[in-house]
Amino acid sequence: MPDPAHASFDVPSGEVPVVVTGAGWQAEDKPSWQERIFASDAYFRLWLAQVVSAMGDWIGFLAIAAAAYRIGGGSPETAVGLVMSARIVPGFFLGPVAGVLIDRWDRKRLMVACDIGRAAVLLLLPFITHVWELLLASLLLEVCTLLWSPAKEASVPNIVPPDRLTTANSLSLVAAYGTFPFASALFAGLAGIAKTLDDVAPFDSMKLQQESVAFWFDTVTFTFSAFMISRLAFPRLSRDERRAQHASSDWRQAFIDLKEGWQFVFLNPVVRAVNVGLATGLIGAAMLVPLGPVFAEDVLGSGTAGFGLLTTALGVGVAVGVLMLSVAQKRLPKERTFTGAVFVAGGSLIGAASTSTLAPAMAFVAVIGVCGGAVYVLGFTLLHETVADDLRGRIFSALYTMVRLCVLLAFGAAPLLSGQLSRLSKALTDDGIASFREWNLAVPGVRLTLWLAGLIVLGAGVLALRSLKAGGALDPPGPEAAAHGLGSVPPPEPGSTP
Repeated sequence: MPDPAHASFDVPSGEVPVVVTGAGWQAEDKPSWQERIFASDAYFRLWLAQVVSAMGDWIGFLAIAAAAYRIGGGSPETAVGLVMSARIVPGFFLGPVAGVLIDRWDRKRLMVACDIGRAAVLLLLPFITHVWELLLASLLLEVCTLLWSPAKEASVPNIVPPDRLTTANSLSLVAAYGTFPFASALFAGLAGIAKTLDDVAPFDSMKLQQESVAFWFDTVTFTFSAFMISRLAFPRLSRDERRAQHASSDWRQAFIDLKEGWQFVFLNPVVRAVNVGLATGLIGAAMLVPLGPVFAEDVLGSGTAGFGLLTTALGVGVAVGVLMLSVAQKRLPKERTFTGAVFVAGGSLIGAASTSTLAPAMAFVAVIGVCGGAVYVLGFTLLHETVADDLRGRIFSALYTMVRLCVLLAFGAAPLLSGQLSRLSKALTDDGIASFREWNLAVPGVRLTLWLAGLIVLGAGVLALRSLKAGGALDPPGPEAAAHGLGSVPPPEPGSTP
């Protein structure tokens, strides 16, 4: 990939690109409202595409689960599990390879092709009648997502000024996860529309299922995303660079590129710290998802309503954390704030698990949300600032792969650990009640597991801190680095070996 400081641009007709020079970003004298809020007009368009794409992803996820349950026959639960596995498993095998492709191919064309591919698959889904067909469709959708998401992340520093990357990543978090409640409500509405149309001529002859309209709506969302991205001006390779790229496009060079990317993940102190803090920390933090309902019922005694309030507190905390970062981004030392947020999140998780009433548990969970949002935004910002453009696709693909692995591990291990620790607690205590002098504390398996989860997050913070200290990333930055908002570890030169 070219150096962004000297990149040529593919400029669609009628659009004015943001210009990057060696001295930094050049903006208009009177920036538009898009530039004031979204850092650049180009990123505003990319963010809109991400919002629509994320909405489509969530609606498609729900619609595919509903379709799997409907056509699953005598074992609908098994069908749903198989189809959901098809959305998770490919990431472990294709994620690293996807990173190599992203760094070799034109990212803009790749993202457009992935959106068109997802739209085509979704257009055909209403006519699927077998589970294996749904499995294949889910696999194709996931492959496109594996390419689209890291390509988008790798492109952000090329269209956003360096001092606005934190704001851009905050908005990205909102687009990725803030769209889920709206997507859920929209899916319910589309299912109602499908049911109504089924009684109206000529739609009654089509025998629409409840998810059919959702699939077709999804087709429109990805088509719109492809159109928006096709109008963006991204840096592109020169003719000589394209020739050099094709000359080294053999499998041996691809393997070397893959090895180079993973070496950089483990050898660069900042990248290593971000991966440890985000991915490893998720092993503990993600245990809240499967254990949350059990904790609300067995420990807090608040049932489903209590779990809903805990979820709300988490969401509010994330929103507050993102807003605080956006306001204070220029005054925050990113590396120290990142590790500090990991530590506070681990301590808050232990605090939440130690409570027995809903109100303090909600307070601790809200703090977890604040820190979780900060870790996500600052982690992505540090990667954008640290990694050169020609490595960025591989680094983000590696991060997504490790995040998926850690989340899957947490989801699978948490219920098993809770059950085993519950039996151990009852065997070692008076029916799960630990006594310390005159003080009694219930120690069910879910509480013990969440304590362990908090310790895992704290351990991730320790590892991230040690990585940053070892690389000197926590030392005061020099004048040149400080002027660009960077720590003491400078970004590597494109193509350099870690």
